[in-house]
Amino acid sequence: MNAAELPVKNVVLYKHGVGYFERAGELSAGESARLDFKEADMNDVLKSLTVEVKGGAGVSALRYDSSEPLDRKLLQYPLKLGDRQPISTLLDQLKGARLALTMGTQTVEGVIVSARVSKPSEQTPEQELIVLLTDAGELRTLNLTAASALRLTDPKLQLQLKEYLSTLTQARANDKRSVYIDSTDSGRRQIAASYMIPTPVWKSSYRLIFPVTGDALLEGWAIVDNTTGEDWTNIRLALVSGRPISFISQLYEPRFVDRPVAELPEERASAPVVHGGVIGGIAGGAPMAMAAPPPPPAPMRAMRKAAPALADALIKEETRERAESTVAQTAEGRELGELFEYRFATAVTVRKNESAMLPFLQQKLASRKLLIYTDSSSQHPLNAAELTNSSGKTLDGGPITVYDSGTYAGEALFETVKTGDKRLISYGIDIGTRITTRFDSSAGVIREASYRRGVLSTRSSVKETKTYSIRNVDAKPKTLIIEHPARPDYKLLNQKPLETTAKAWRFEVKLAPSASETFAVEEERLLSQSYSAMNLTPDFIASLVSATGIPAPAKRGLQQILDKKREIVQVDGDLRRTDQEIQETAQDQNRIRENMTSLSRVAGQQEQAQKYAAQLAAQEAKLAALRDRQAELRRKKAALEAELNAMEF
Repeated sequence: MNAAELPVKNVVLYKHGVGYFERAGELSAGESARLDFKEADMNDVLKSLTVEVKGGAGVSALRYDSSEPLDRKLLQYPLKLGDRQPISTLLDQLKGARLALTMGTQTVEGVIVSARVSKPSEQTPEQELIVLLTDAGELRTLNLTAASALRLTDPKLQLQLKEYLSTLTQARANDKRSVYIDSTDSGRRQIAASYMIPTPVWKSSYRLIFPVTGDALLEGWAIVDNTTGEDWTNIRLALVSGRPISFISQLYEPRFVDRPVAELPEERASAPVVHGGVIGGIAGGAPMAMAAPPPPPAPMRAMRKAAPALADALIKEETRERAESTVAQTAEGRELGELFEYRFATAVTVRKNESAMLPFLQQKLASRKLLIYTDSSSQHPLNAAELTNSSGKTLDGGPITVYDSGTYAGEALFETVKTGDKRLISYGIDIGTRITTRFDSSAGVIREASYRRGVLSTRSSVKETKTYSIRNVDAKPKTLIIEHPARPDYKLLNQKPLETTAKAWRFEVKLAPSASETFAVEEERLLSQSYSAMNLTPDFIASLVSATGIPAPAKRGLQQILDKKREIVQVDGDLRRTDQEIQETAQDQNRIRENMTSLSRVAGQQEQAQKYAAQLAAQEAKLAALRDRQAELRRKKAALEAELNAMEF
């Protein structure tokens, strides 16, 4: 059956690696349409292909070249060839096959028994050996390296080897796959097919031209690459800014499922059955109903239903605007939901394996030139421009080459800018302005203090000031934007930013000609801390009481805690001294007892022993009084600590 090729009519390129293609043409009676694709593109084609027929009965079938995985194709052959595999390994897989070897002028024929690689010693070279069973019944070991030719005598096996090698060759060489669109219509008809395939992303490049007076002119160019392998001749081209979700689904390669092996009960021996005990429920009750299987997935919706407006808009003619520029603007923009489309009003031609650079924007933008300072390690700010997107179009992100008064001024980058939004771009270093910075930090000032359940909580503030000293060397006024880092937990005290970004505050400073200026940014950070009353010392509490900035109620509460803490410290000191005195008295008693034990062994020492006994009795009475005092001090300390923990403010 004849198959006609459909030429490309419309192309839409996106920023996420795919392109939308529409082919259209006329088919004669009984003729099919053929679409050729790279094998790697087939998954996207099968996911997105839609067909529309006008003037006929419609499409009867879609068919395409299938692709069985190479490893499954090779499974049907009784051999396997690996990378750099010796011939002996191949012959060893063919045990039992007949082989004829030409050894010089002699031909040896027999059945393959085995084949292997042999290396008897380090000094001898490696050999490939084969063992054949000859027709005479002899087992002969032959050196394959000495054979000038070998042949499989079985025609079927020889053919399988040829087919195996042919399959490998086809897998490497055949990269094209064809999709055929068949129809049962007997008359002529118009047919259109659309699909998505992987394509290079289109790129944008800009020129920003500052005249001597007036608004800047932004000129945009689109860089398009044709890697499809065929010419795009007089096509309708559109470029879409945005990144819709796209993914690869494996639809082209056949999918196989490993099935379980099942046997009838009578085909295997019976085994003893071990029945488990009842854990819950009623024994012998109704069986639990099984959950219904999940519903099958909904059929894939046709791509045509998702993008009819896009397809119709590509065919529909519209007038084009022309900006005042030496380069004609050939693209018009419009919103497509969250995306933005640039559509070229005139036909475009891009040869295969070539790229094109097409103007898609000529627009004057509201702008102002200024300086921007972001890097504290440099003493010079950057030449910059503030651009407001007043074009009514989304500006796709890309590089910008800046020209100022007819002279190259530098280069910049900017991200995609929606209409009405604005961006700062920097494109050079201004050596006519110098900036230095100084950093000052003040001691922490307590702003709040509270005490509950034995825990003292404070909130203190630390003030930091960064002063920018600016010198304008040039004899002309300038506007400077300072990007001051916005740090978490810090708030501004003396300045209000012009703008705020995710990472910085922007301040605007007007610089007079040949003048100096200072700009200070004061920030405050609040720190929260908690202390256990048991770990607080009177000196630390006294420092809090005398701190500046602390509220009067908190100061009174801290003074009460300080007084109570001093009482506890005094009692604690008395308790330590009492404990030490008890320890010293007990040690003295032990010394007296040791002396009395020594005197008991010496005659005539009764009088001295009685003196020691009197001292021991006196110390025992003292020790009892000390222990009573120790207990009283402990009770007093516990009561004071309880009072301290019960205090609140």
